[in-house]
Amino acid sequence: MGFWAFLILGLIAGVIARIVIPGKQPGGFWLTLLLGVLGAMLGGWLGGLIFNVSMDQFWSWQSWLFSVLGAIIVILIVQAIFGRRKA
Repeated sequence: MGFWAFLILGLIAGVIARIVIPGKQPGGFWLTLLLGVLGAMLGGWLGGLIFNVSMDQFWSWQSWLFSVLGAIIVILIVQAIFGRRKA
């Protein structure tokens, strides 16, 4: 999968993760999308490392599953770190 396809997959995974996670995420919509791209990369890397899943195909269910799971994990970590700050 090329760079642009992975970027698009990460953006969509970020949107899906934002919908799945309840509550208000810190940083707003654009930071959540950026975290979705990071999560997609993390999910793709972990999926390939742990489960030997190929992330070569844009439309494979493994690519989407691990990208969305990675995005959810990254957003939850950032929400746990920065979400409880009081101004």
